[in-house]
Amino acid sequence: MKLNGQREAEAKRLLTDNLFIEAFQTLRTDLTGRWNTSAVQDVEARESIWLALRLLDRIELHIASIVETGEMEKIMEKQHPYI
Repeated sequence: MKLNGQREAEAKRLLTDNLFIEAFQTLRTDLTGRWNTSAVQDVEARESIWLALRLLDRIELHIASIVETGEMEKIMEKQHPYI
């Protein structure tokens, strides 16, 4: 449990870290701008940008899921301490 608690705390720290937030916002803005200004015919570039945007989302969701899992474990431990 302690290891999971450490993972949860680190994930929370990341999600509230200004540099982490700035990095994701900057990347998302840059990629969206590139996608918006890319030629419609440049399918390969547009798909690559789209995949990069989805990857950013998946990374954030993974870190958020670590926090949620830790919170759920705490609730379960309080409600059912012997399970």
